[in-house]
Amino acid sequence: MNLNDKITADLKAAMKAKDQVALRSIRAIKAALLLLKTDGTGEEVTEEKEIKLLQKLVKQRKDSLEIYEKQDREDLAVIEREEIPFIEKYLPEAMSSEDLKAAITKIVADTGASSMKDMGKVMGMANAQFAGKADGKTIASLVKELLS
Repeated sequence: MNLNDKITADLKAAMKAKDQVALRSIRAIKAALLLLKTDGTGEEVTEEKEIKLLQKLVKQRKDSLEIYEKQDREDLAVIEREEIPFIEKYLPEAMSSEDLKAAITKIVADTGASSMKDMGKVMGMANAQFAGKADGKTIASLVKELLS
């Protein structure tokens, strides 16, 4: 079952259950997917693009949540807090920090990276390998830690 079919089925279930949080979250995902499909490039929407889209939606909500908390807008922060875990459930299972560190250590060894000058090479391989499974900031901090 692809993401679009899963979203449609979950939307129906949320409507029947009258779950407002689920409805709001699913509609946001569905709208973003529709925009992705009709962006005018004519390219097919791959699973990788769908994962990047979902990650973008989660990141947007986390950024908004941070801003709302700084401005003491609890009414808006609650909405973002509710939507984040709902959207994240459509993302692939995240890697544990131990597994991620071990995999990045292997990439560093494979590329022969030894200093911060090689960070771009390691980051390129790591981002490609862990797309959807790990956050870019986490990957970057682990790479810096291993190369310094």
